[in-house]
Amino acid sequence: MDATTSGTSSIQYHNITDQPITAIVAAPISTFQRNQRHCFGDSTPGEFPLAANPSIVLHATCSFFRLPANFAPDYELSISELAALDMCQKRAIFKPMTPEERQDLKQSCGGSWKLVLRFLLAGEACCRREKSQAIAGPGHSIAVTSKGVVYSFGSNSSGQLGHGTTEEEWRPRQIRSLQGIRIIQAAAGPGRTMLISDAGQVYAFGKDSFGEAEYGVQGTKLVTTPQLVESLKNIFVVQAAIGNFFTAVLSREGRVYTFSWGSDGKLGHQTEPNDVEPHPLLGALENIPVVQIAAGYCYLLALACQPSGMSVYSVGCGLGGKLGHGSRTDEKYPRLVEQFQLLNLQPMVVAAGAWHAAVVGRDGRVCTWGWGRYGCLGHGNEECESVPKVVEALSKVKAVHVATGDYTTFVVSDEGDVYSFGCGESASLGHNNAAAAAVADGQGNRHANVLSPELVTSLKEVNERVVQISLTNSIYWNAHTFALTESGKLYAFGAGDKGQLGIELVDNQTERGNPERVDIDLI
Repeated sequence: MDATTSGTSSIQYHNITDQPITAIVAAPISTFQRNQRHCFGDSTPGEFPLAANPSIVLHATCSFFRLPANFAPDYELSISELAALDMCQKRAIFKPMTPEERQDLKQSCGGSWKLVLRFLLAGEACCRREKSQAIAGPGHSIAVTSKGVVYSFGSNSSGQLGHGTTEEEWRPRQIRSLQGIRIIQAAAGPGRTMLISDAGQVYAFGKDSFGEAEYGVQGTKLVTTPQLVESLKNIFVVQAAIGNFFTAVLSREGRVYTFSWGSDGKLGHQTEPNDVEPHPLLGALENIPVVQIAAGYCYLLALACQPSGMSVYSVGCGLGGKLGHGSRTDEKYPRLVEQFQLLNLQPMVVAAGAWHAAVVGRDGRVCTWGWGRYGCLGHGNEECESVPKVVEALSKVKAVHVATGDYTTFVVSDEGDVYSFGCGESASLGHNNAAAAAVADGQGNRHANVLSPELVTSLKEVNERVVQISLTNSIYWNAHTFALTESGKLYAFGAGDKGQLGIELVDNQTERGNPERVDIDLI
């Protein structure tokens, strides 16, 4: 209904008596009487029944100020529910949903539009949907601009760059075949890439099978240009995550589907290594909407949105305690990580490294768990932790983002500062300045491991707020790291032997220890 289209209002006022304003406010009313009166009225003369219904109030207000209400009155919703619904309708994922799909989502979120809004906003915050992003994959890299244009560079032996060739690219190169398609999210794995469009379609290229290093399996073909994944055409996908043995995708309704590595005892269903049919993740998450997924080497984490708050579920291989349940046993079906309730921590962002995991809470605390080799958990040692443990060294930092790799972890604070810890190989932690000086003096190792969080001072020198960190999550490739700033500038450091930094290396260099600007604008 648009109240501006006519000089007369189309609102039904439910027999409200027309009287001058003086008749309403002239007579003094005692405080006691005012407290007794409420918005629904009791037929007392002179009382304006604000409510025939809260929805009517909203439309009457819109009519009075000559602004459109944009949707018909709903006689069952409160003002707050109407406001939440209106905000949901402004979200990119919600807009194309049918009324039936919206109602289904509402029920799965707990029967409230306010809970649906929380679900939508949480997903956008976790995955940078509709925003620029950079992905540091195993040997190759993907960059997505805020307008949905995709660039790729680095290793290309399997066609994972999507340019129709298998030649390496040392500079960012736009994937031309995607012109006219807006990409909102990307995922990179060993020899493969997946892209998600704003229409929920999935494009994949590179290897067509998983686990080659373990099983000696070679894909039957290489896909060198983005191809639509037909098996997902009836699922509106908003995120993809690639592990070493499987791929997982997340639908806009919060359902998780997986490909491959579904043998009994792994992900609750039976598949082959090159299976291309999506299988819904069964068990506890069948009726709980998920806002973010994260894939490690052989396990999957899911950030779920429930009426009681946010929670984390894990499934897959439990080696090293990385599932967070206090043991090292595998989980066939998703299982709730209960430790966050004991810590009184509301998870907001989840990250899955190859063998360890991390979470950022609403209050800015960071928790890590899993295999602690090289100090990647940030607890000052190399011990494993089988349940999430707060990183005490970051107690004075309010974190907003976390990223995990092979044996490395990065944390971004609300002020844009970056902290890193773990394995120092390939100079991918960004602490090269001080370490290199120590080497020059014969006092240290420029690739020293870092057991507790340290401020990445080299990123302070860019004089911009960092909003995203991405790092290599693979045990088969030397790591590299991207730092994306608020203005869309991209900085790279670490291993660059295949061109994955997007920067030309000279004089037999194989890495960059200091963050260097990549010649690409992601805004």
